[in-house]
Amino acid sequence: MELRHLQHFVAVAEDRHFTRAAERLMVSQSGLSASIRSLERELQAPLFVRTTRHVTLTEAGRALLAEAERVLAGVRAAQEAVAAVQGVLRGRLALGTEQCVAGVRVPALLAAFRERHPEVEIRLRQAGSALLVEEVAAGRLDLAFAVTVGELPSTVRSVPLAREPMVVLCHPAHRLAARAAEPSDGTGSPDGAAITDLGGLGSEAFVDFHPDWGPRRTTDAAFAAARVSRTVTLEVGDVHSLLELVQEGLGIAVVPRHFARKPQAAELCAIPVSGPARIAYETVAVLPRRPATSPAARELMGLL
Repeated sequence: MELRHLQHFVAVAEDRHFTRAAERLMVSQSGLSASIRSLERELQAPLFVRTTRHVTLTEAGRALLAEAERVLAGVRAAQEAVAAVQGVLRGRLALGTEQCVAGVRVPALLAAFRERHPEVEIRLRQAGSALLVEEVAAGRLDLAFAVTVGELPSTVRSVPLAREPMVVLCHPAHRLAARAAEPSDGTGSPDGAAITDLGGLGSEAFVDFHPDWGPRRTTDAAFAAARVSRTVTLEVGDVHSLLELVQEGLGIAVVPRHFARKPQAAELCAIPVSGPARIAYETVAVLPRRPATSPAARELMGLL
């Protein structure tokens, strides 16, 4: 089994299309098809179901994909380790991150990294924490900035970055607004005005992120622990949309405190959640176990 066969297989699996994969790999489509057929003969199993419109993985193909990605990630890590010993950091840094993650300014960090290591190709992917952890475990990402989502796979580790409370954001005309010390700063409220019982929010309509995102998972876990059901009527994939919907009075939101300090939240009211109801929002860096951590990932963490 040759590495190029695995590289070709992974490319087709990612693109779900032979022509696009061939263009990305800069090989002929006939050569790519021959490479996949050779791999299928060696494994004695079909890897793809081919139709005139698209390509899907067979059960054998899905089983191979996870292992092929790990093998290729290991080869890349070995190449980068040798280059690092020679005093030059090369290769690729694949980073994943949630939106507006606490504890790190991602653009500034990547700019500092590029200035020091211009020969390293930087790739950035934004996604929810659960998916990011899976991507690191599969070797598709070198590291990720995510939100604590429970037990991690045995092949990855986490490094704490920041921990902060969650607050409730609402429109100034909402019944909860009287509890806020002042709009949007998220620093606190008058004595006794904090929310200490999530049960009082059960009847509210909520604006929240997709279930895979860290703030949503943190909030869902807190309400489940308190045995309080809630209704998320508006589900979004970005912070600014969430703030705009709350600004229009379409629902309330439970968010990390630093979200309430954004300019887009200037007219909103922030109410702390404290006491038994207090919700902790913790962000972490997720990396492979130390022997498998790439030199580029170690360097980025050193800068951080």
